[in-house]
Amino acid sequence: MKGIVLAGGLGSRLSPLTDGVSKQLLPVYDKPMIYYPISVLMMSGIRDILIITSPEDQNNYIRCLGNGERFGVKLTYKIQEKPEGLAQAFHIGERFIENEKVCLILGDNIFWGDSLQEKLIKAKENINGATVFGYSVNNPVDFGVVEFDSSHKVVSIEEKPKNPKSNFAVTGLYFYDNKVCNLSKKIKPSKRNELEITSLNNLYLRDKRINAELLGRGYAWFDCGTTESLLSASYFIEGIQKRQNFIVACLEEIAYHNNWLSDHVIQQYKNIKPKNAYQSYVKKLFYKEI
Repeated sequence: MKGIVLAGGLGSRLSPLTDGVSKQLLPVYDKPMIYYPISVLMMSGIRDILIITSPEDQNNYIRCLGNGERFGVKLTYKIQEKPEGLAQAFHIGERFIENEKVCLILGDNIFWGDSLQEKLIKAKENINGATVFGYSVNNPVDFGVVEFDSSHKVVSIEEKPKNPKSNFAVTGLYFYDNKVCNLSKKIKPSKRNELEITSLNNLYLRDKRINAELLGRGYAWFDCGTTESLLSASYFIEGIQKRQNFIVACLEEIAYHNNWLSDHVIQQYKNIKPKNAYQSYVKKLFYKEI
């Protein structure tokens, strides 16, 4: 399975913060926002990742992340000339995906939970059509909303409905089979002139080939598109890290435990003189376990 992080867009809701920098490069506590969605893909066991950016920001992402070697992954970059909906990611990434299955995650989405990796691996390994993740929210009118029957089978998915049929928002994390690129070509632009991800999900629903995983108590999801959610996410990450003494979305740690790092990369980290808590954490990890 391949992975895509959609990190384009204008970030206009966060202006003036985003007037000079891409939203997904803004800090969430102690690391760039994009570390968090990349960590989700890595926890899913995905190593071949495409980063989709706006034209003016691509070089900044490359400077921040490089080719992915130091994280044990392969990073490729493509440009989104104009943001025209989430499903556009499968047009831009068609050649990258080829005939593989794919996981799409939005670059401003943060997920946390003790059993999150188990759910991710389950979704990856049992993919038969599509899998979306639902999270209970107080304001479902602002999201795509998924409705379930008594056995938790998906009944409907609606984009920002005036009268939501449930409180479960569809998060920015989607697993798809290798038919996703062809299906995305069948979508017509919405009234917003966008290729809606909900329209794509409804094609899978029509064929009864979509599943939903619910993120209930014990999970946290942040859509960092506003200043309030960005601040809330930073406070949350700070609290978790200080109380539990580990770093959330430490890409080097995930790669290390997955045995993805070469001896050369590990040696480079061992030889650095830490200048901050993040670097000290990584160096301690390597010294302690080698």
